Amino acid sequence: MGLFNVPQFIDIEDKIVGPLTAKQLGWIAAGGVILLVCWTMLDTSALILVAIAVGFVFGMLAFYRPNGQPLIMFIFSVFNFFTKPKMYVWKRVPDMKKAARLDQSRKNAAKKEAETTVAPKKEISGQRIEDISKLLDTRKQ
Repeated sequence: MGLFNVPQFIDIEDKIVGPLTAKQLGWIAAGGVILLVCWTMLDTSALILVAIAVGFVFGMLAFYRPNGQPLIMFIFSVFNFFTKPKMYVWKRVPDMKKAARLDQSRKNAAKKEAETTVAPKKEISGQRIEDISKLLDTRKQ
């Protein structure tokens, strides 16, 4: 029997550039592109304020993981929580395969019930009961 290597730590993302993963690098690059656009459009004092805000937001998106999930997924979950209804009303969706199996089992049960006939009651005479009781009494002794 051969030995096989089982991969471990498959939930950890691969490092692309130094200690950064592809997603982290993408968020930092997106922040850099936004800052580049702001640099061409804003003066120095406004650029510094925008750079601090953009750097903070994209740094959080790249590195902060609340409850072990990416921040963007957390933001989507919060958005869905506030926009979707809070009460779920159960709506029965018929499962055709299950209904067909249930219908078939009911037909089979009805067929078996029809096939089995009720056996007539056996009548036991009083003499037969006395013989059985004597037989049981003699075996105890």
